[in-house]
Amino acid sequence: MRKSKPEVWVEVEVERAGAKGVGIARTEEGQVVFVKGGIPGDRVRAKVIKRKKQYLDAVLESVLRPSAHRIAPPCPHFGVCGGCSWQQMAYSEQLVWKEREVLDHLQRLGGLIPLLQDPILAAPEVYGYRNKLEFSFAAERWFTAEELRETELPAERRSLGFHAPGRWDKVLHLETCLLQADPSNRIRDFVHDYALKKQWSYYHPRNKTGFLRTLTVRIDQSGRIMLIVQAAENRKREVLELVEALAAEIPGIASVWWSYNPGNHDSVYALDLEHLFGAEALEETMSDYRGGAPLRFRIGPKSFYQTNSVQAAALYRIALDFAQIEADTLVYDLYTGTGTLALFAARVAGKVVGIEGVEAAVEDARNNALLNGIDNAVFCAGDMRKVLDPSFVAEHGRPSVVITDPPREGMHPDVVQSLLEMQPERIVYVSCNSATQARDLAVLCEAYELSRLQAVDMFPQTAHVESVVLLCRKSEEPL
Repeated sequence: MRKSKPEVWVEVEVERAGAKGVGIARTEEGQVVFVKGGIPGDRVRAKVIKRKKQYLDAVLESVLRPSAHRIAPPCPHFGVCGGCSWQQMAYSEQLVWKEREVLDHLQRLGGLIPLLQDPILAAPEVYGYRNKLEFSFAAERWFTAEELRETELPAERRSLGFHAPGRWDKVLHLETCLLQADPSNRIRDFVHDYALKKQWSYYHPRNKTGFLRTLTVRIDQSGRIMLIVQAAENRKREVLELVEALAAEIPGIASVWWSYNPGNHDSVYALDLEHLFGAEALEETMSDYRGGAPLRFRIGPKSFYQTNSVQAAALYRIALDFAQIEADTLVYDLYTGTGTLALFAARVAGKVVGIEGVEAAVEDARNNALLNGIDNAVFCAGDMRKVLDPSFVAEHGRPSVVITDPPREGMHPDVVQSLLEMQPERIVYVSCNSATQARDLAVLCEAYELSRLQAVDMFPQTAHVESVVLLCRKSEEPL
C-alpha cells in the first residue's frame, strides 16, 4: 500500500498579488510561495498542495494577521465557487494591484515604459455589473468541505450553478450570485424549483444522460431578459411549459431560445438554436463618445457583446481618444467582433475596415451598421494572419490608424509583422491579457514609441484587467 505524503504547512507574509489573484510570499529560505486566498499584507498559515524546486503552491488555511485591506467577502460561496478571487480585498486595493500588473508586464516582459500613464479607470459598479451568466445543471452536485464535515449530506444531489474550480463534471449549487443584477437569482431559483417539482433529471456529463443541461441569462440595460435553455433530451414541449410558467412569474422575459444537444460539447456558439418565445434579439444602446446619438446593437443568442456594458463604453471612449481619428482617417479595426468599436470610429472617420475570424460576428457587425445608418464601415471575415496581407491593404488602402483588440493569446507573430510592414501612424492596442500584449509590443516598438497607457477595470472582484496602449510611429512626435 502506497504511503501518503506528510502534510506540509508554511507561515508566510504575503508581499504582493500575482496572476489569477493569488498572493505571493516567500519562506524564510527565500522560496516563492503562491498562496490561494492570501492578499498583500496578510500573515497566513497555508497548506502546501504542490512542491516544485522553484516554488510552492499553497492554499490559505488561516489568517494569522490580516492585511489592512482585508474585508469580509459578502458572497456565501466565496472561496469555493472560483468566479471571484478578490472579494476579500477592498476595491481600492484591487485597483492598485491591477494597475501594477499591467505596468509590471510591460516593463518585465516587454522592456517598455510608457511616456504617459493615465490612472486606472475604476468600474462604477463593483457588483451586479455582468449582463450575462451561464449556469450548469448537474445530476451530482459538488459538496463543499464544510458540507462533507456534516453528519448527513443533503439528500438532493441535483444542482444548478457554476462548475467547481477545475471540475468539468461537478457543479456547485448556488444560493446567490452577486455578479449579475436581479432578477438573475430569482430566475435561476425558479427554474431549479420548477424542475425539482416536475422531477426532471439533470445532465450527468460522465454518463451523458439527463434532461436539462445549461441555462444562460442575459439582461440588457433596460431590464429585458433573454434566456437560452440547453437540453440533452428532445423535450421541447416541457421546455415551453417551463418558459410560460417563468414568464408568468417574472416580468421582463423578452426572448427565449433552446437547443437539443446530446453531444459532448455545450458551447452555445456551436449549437443549432431554435427560437421559442418573444423577440429574436435584445437591443443594447451605448453612448457615443463624442456626444452624438447613442449607437444601437442587436444582441442575438450567439452575439458577442462585452459582459460589462457600462464599462465597455468607457473602454471604447479611451481607445478612440487615443486613436485621434479625424474626418479623413482610414481605420483598420482588427478582431472587430460584432463591430462595436468600429462603428463608434465610423461616426468620425472617413472609412473603417473591420476584420474578424468568426463569420457570425461579422454578420452581426454588418447588421449593426445597417441598424445605425452607417455606410462607411466595411467588415471582412477570415483568419487574421491570412487576411491581413499586402493585397488586402492594396484593396482597402493603407490605414493611418489601427485599433486591435485580440483574444487573450494576443496577436500571431505574422499579424505583428504585417503591422510593421503596413506602418500606420498610430496603433491602439486593447488587451485583456497584458502579458501577451507586452510580448507583442516589444516587437512593435522596433518602429513605434509607447506613448500612452491606461488600465481599465472591467471585472471587479476578480484579478482580470484590461489595458489600452497607444503606439506612435517613431517618425511621429509622441504626445
